[in-house]
Amino acid sequence: MITELSRFGELFVIARNSSFQYKGKVVDVRQVGRELGVHYVLEGSIRRGGNHIRIAAQLIDAATGVHRWAERYDRKLQDTFAVQDEVVRTIVTILAAHVRRAETEWTRAKPPNSWQAYDYYLQGAEAFARFASSMRAEDIYEARRVLQQSLAIDANYARSYVLLANTYDAARFHRFDSDYLNPAALDRAHQFALRAVELDPSLPEAQAMLGLVLTWMRQHDASITEIERAIALNPNYVDWRFGLALLFAGNPQRAIDVLESYMRLDPFHAPWAPFTMAAAYFMLKAYATALAILQDYVSRVPGAAFGHSLLAATHAQLGQLDEARSEAAELLRLRPGYTISETTRRLAVFRRPTDANHFFDALRKAGLPE
Repeated sequence: MITELSRFGELFVIARNSSFQYKGKVVDVRQVGRELGVHYVLEGSIRRGGNHIRIAAQLIDAATGVHRWAERYDRKLQDTFAVQDEVVRTIVTILAAHVRRAETEWTRAKPPNSWQAYDYYLQGAEAFARFASSMRAEDIYEARRVLQQSLAIDANYARSYVLLANTYDAARFHRFDSDYLNPAALDRAHQFALRAVELDPSLPEAQAMLGLVLTWMRQHDASITEIERAIALNPNYVDWRFGLALLFAGNPQRAIDVLESYMRLDPFHAPWAPFTMAAAYFMLKAYATALAILQDYVSRVPGAAFGHSLLAATHAQLGQLDEARSEAAELLRLRPGYTISETTRRLAVFRRPTDANHFFDALRKAGLPE
């Protein structure tokens, strides 16, 4: 557990010799936090009965004693190492997500004069996470503003460059300003992602962001290579961008596998993950499965025009033409002047022409203008 947690560069993890001094003792976690100088404590237990094992874990805020997360796992003890690997990977990935969320909440409550580069980065991450649901340009601009403040304090902070790259990638994909479909915006995203990798080659999210940018540049082999590097750096790191890169590279089934793992292990997963999964099912012609996921996605992010476009295409492929035209009308309301040729420019990155034709033909069937 300690070894795998240490793979997350943003976490300060106490070594085994120091943490194990509390093993088997009844202690106040607030005392543990003070003595070790940590903000969070992971504690748990293992109980065995016959060929079954129960593993319990809980994450506690050492400053307040508040429980942030708890879970238990019941497994058959047929292969000790396989059970250990499965449970450890699940716990550390979920735990890292909860620590990130707790840190964001914590930094917002701190007085302004104590904010540093990491604090600004967390604010930027929070603003960009809002954008995933709001689809508002203001959230992207707010993310950029605080990320620039982060880099003004520490010009070599790789995570801030990763998130800046994300903002330009998103702005290029949405019709907010002059960055829309602008090659210069993609160039900036590429430069920021490369800078992040240069500053911290051990940061998996930097490799993942670079992989996504390379996908938009149609460098699919290079994109998958960067994703494989991110996984090699931290096998517990999961990211929805892996799925998107695999989808456009022509491997929708592997994209689904990756996205299922990501959504299972990150309780605060980005809304883009289920959308990308629905697109993968669409490419596999599993339209009924795609439809259920998309309907839930659109109910959560009603302002996402691309959600309505894929929903219209899915209804059309199911022969539900009235529903397809209804979604097409909503898309045109959200995006006046929308055309299929515009979408072709945005998504002209499919490695396999058959995948592109599959999607664009469905849009035509839904009644969207050429």
